[in-house]
Amino acid sequence: MIHQTLKYLCGPVLLFAVMAFPAVSLAQSAATDITDDVYADLAVMLDMYLIEQRTPEGGLVSAFDYERALQSADTLQRVTHQKNALRDFDIAQLVSRERATAFWINAYNFFMLAYILEEKPDGELVESVWDYGGRYNPFRDSVFTRQEFVVGGQLYSLDNIEKDTLLGSEFSEQGWFDAKVHFAVNCAAVGCPPLRREVYTAGKIDDQLADNTRLAFSTPRHLRVEGSTLYLSSLFDWYAQDFTRQSGDALDFIKSYASDEVSATLNENLRIDYIEYDWRLNRLGNFPELVNRP
Repeated sequence: MIHQTLKYLCGPVLLFAVMAFPAVSLAQSAATDITDDVYADLAVMLDMYLIEQRTPEGGLVSAFDYERALQSADTLQRVTHQKNALRDFDIAQLVSRERATAFWINAYNFFMLAYILEEKPDGELVESVWDYGGRYNPFRDSVFTRQEFVVGGQLYSLDNIEKDTLLGSEFSEQGWFDAKVHFAVNCAAVGCPPLRREVYTAGKIDDQLADNTRLAFSTPRHLRVEGSTLYLSSLFDWYAQDFTRQSGDALDFIKSYASDEVSATLNENLRIDYIEYDWRLNRLGNFPELVNRP
């Protein structure tokens, strides 16, 4: 729209426009507004149905209230509207690291939520995303590998978005690789790093990624020290090369984002074990600390 408007400006009018609206303001607006606005419907759903609570250690747990969301006809209408916005989105606009990273994290999180809300076997929510197929039903593709999600007229799977795009070669070649993405994409399971009550935006993406990583490291469900053992999220087992690539090893990566209290408990002599991933759906009833909150 900016370019279309300037195309017809000339002489004094163009000079006035440049003086009144400095180029830096236009650039800043383009850097944030284009991709942030496309997720308006996701932002509303998260604000209405995502429940967050801090842990005593300073971490965070969150659950999506699928049941309450499905009680409103507006929810599935918002899902459809959001799908249409992504279907029609021009991915050529993703010209910066901030813009592209925020956009694709939101895409992953939205499509995961949308699938659960729309695909209910026998009219009931699944107990786990693996109920769709894969781990417990090898005769059906898992939700992560199904190419059923449309962005810019192209089909993607959740794995395409996370592993081939956000953590893939194209991002890497442009210097956009960031292992903190593992603590932002949310697979709708209790064991996942917390889903947040806001969308990721180009203007705040670095702060949001660092904050979510720090919160995960202060949440016993994802990281804790017991005696001489450091218990880590299984993400550190599955994606070890990503954390090594960014920081040299997992411990250095953790120390870069952990609180002072957590960092003080870490040392090279700790034995590392991995926390069994809890694949139950991230619904309210699967978080005792949320169900029993005051």
